[in-house]
Amino acid sequence: MHTMKLTAKPSKQRRIIYQAPDHIRRKLFAAPLSAELQASHGIKSLPIRNGDTVRIMRGDHKGFEGKISRIDQTHFRVYVEGLTREKVDGTAIFVPVHPSKVTIKALVLDDKWRKNILERKKQTRKKVRETVTKQLEVIAEPKESAEKEGIVKEKVGRKKPAEKKRREIEKLAGQKPEKEKEKTELKQGSKRKRQTTTREDDKKTGGA
Repeated sequence: MHTMKLTAKPSKQRRIIYQAPDHIRRKLFAAPLSAELQASHGIKSLPIRNGDTVRIMRGDHKGFEGKISRIDQTHFRVYVEGLTREKVDGTAIFVPVHPSKVTIKALVLDDKWRKNILERKKQTRKKVRETVTKQLEVIAEPKESAEKEGIVKEKVGRKKPAEKKRREIEKLAGQKPEKEKEKTELKQGSKRKRQTTTREDDKKTGGA
């Protein structure tokens, strides 16, 4: 099965899009639904079809509403009824619009296949919501109750040794750990030894 490959190069991204097969091109024509349609159908986006009423949200023709008259799959453009411009010779032509710039205001539901798609997407979205709510509930519950029910698995990893924990506690309390104390004491002892040796050497040289 043909799949879209992830790449960072713009030239490769364009090539993948313009060489995509029909079943992937159809997904690239998906547009967001209006707030009313999202509330009624329970989904956020759907591929555009001929006869759908859309509203242009960006560009020079922002705010224009009309029905889709034609879909150009080769150039990834849609044409809206009434949205035309005049050429130099006076003839009127349709203005091409990218599907990402429109919002679907009304759907054509005379096709049983499209109704099945809507129902399937609604069910999958419902399942995702249920799983997310369950996960949030598990996170919100106390750890002990979750472990008793067997929902949350115990974390597998290296346990901190007692010495390390003690050091961390001493650092938080503002006390120096024992090892650090030993190091400071050794440094102080070595300094004292050096000072005493230097003094003795000075005395010897002075006496000579």
